[in-house]
Amino acid sequence: MTGLAASWASGVCALEATGAAGGICLSYREDGYHFETGGGHWIFGGDPILNRFLARLTPLREYRRVSSVWLPKLNLFVPYPIQNNLHALPKAMARAILDEMRNAPAERSGVLAPWLRESFGPTLYDLFFGPFHDLYTAGYSNHIAVQDVFKTPLDLRAVERGLEGAAPETGYNQTFLYPEAGLDALVHALAAQGEIRLNSRVAEIDLPGRRIQLTSGERLPYDCIVSTLPLDAMLRLTGLSVSDAPGIRSSVLVLNIGGGKGENLPADHWVYVPESRAGFHRVGVYSNVDALFVPNEDPTLASFYVERAYPEGAKPDDDAINRYAAEAVSELREWGWLRDAHVVSPSWVETAYTWSRPQSGWREQAIDTLRAHGILMTGRYGKWKFQGIADSLRDGIYAGAALRPGKP
Repeated sequence: MTGLAASWASGVCALEATGAAGGICLSYREDGYHFETGGGHWIFGGDPILNRFLARLTPLREYRRVSSVWLPKLNLFVPYPIQNNLHALPKAMARAILDEMRNAPAERSGVLAPWLRESFGPTLYDLFFGPFHDLYTAGYSNHIAVQDVFKTPLDLRAVERGLEGAAPETGYNQTFLYPEAGLDALVHALAAQGEIRLNSRVAEIDLPGRRIQLTSGERLPYDCIVSTLPLDAMLRLTGLSVSDAPGIRSSVLVLNIGGGKGENLPADHWVYVPESRAGFHRVGVYSNVDALFVPNEDPTLASFYVERAYPEGAKPDDDAINRYAAEAVSELREWGWLRDAHVVSPSWVETAYTWSRPQSGWREQAIDTLRAHGILMTGRYGKWKFQGIADSLRDGIYAGAALRPGKP
């Protein structure tokens, strides 16, 4: 999205490695079901100006988040965020959690797993935060720095209110937008007004000669590069390195599923899962967001995205993916969320989440080193930080304004 917006704003050529623009935000359709390559990508965090800009490109619909935590052992759904909705847990457990949070140490670890345990107490950590984050981070939670805390709000007053009843909504995506015609409608609108070169994968960047070498053999001169590639990938292409320990990335296998709606399917847009036999950590229900995601908007059908994280370099082969898909479908059927599967479509995201090591300045050093060679990193992966589509589009518009030919 950042590269598309940058080309839209500047008219400068954007190189796309694959045969289609949009990356992990690309929609596709299979047997009448509407899916996303990278799972549900909803547009949150847009201000009125950016939202007006998007609405001029394609009509949008607005939604209010419905999300929860599913605790299979307790056969219980708890509204997100779980710490603010302790009223939904057994009373004795909820009281113990609140007491532990009240006695949290003032000084806490800078490593994610112990920070979660110290902040929310051992009971809630063992119930949800520990097992969920172990799945979500692909086993890295004891090795990465605390980050993205806006996803895990920590407000003791809200926790206390939530013990007695529903606390006020909080979190980073209470409302979100989605194009009426699908996310690819936004992608196509941006691409049509920019200059996008498809099938132009970069093999190497010649820093002294200021040349971009494509895998096709073509060499392109450059004055300045704005890159949305993952930060580690750009270091490899340039042959540059920095002294601090590198950041960590994890991959995600997105399993898009379409089929009959199960009788126990919750109304949530997405559900956080701290334990599953198949190993997934989140189940999104596209069709609970909007009926456009199922054929003919049939209310007896449902479409899902099921996310499972993997460590860097651990991509499963086709046989392993097929076995996992069968296990995931079986588990959803056991839960009563899915009656039968009509379509099962896996999608691999090589760099899905990016993490920093505690006390490492790798991210800042890498960005500064590349900038010194005329390469400006931007976007979610270029800056090695979590952000949504809205912030990624802003990055692209800013980059395009900086690159636009004409005035110096």
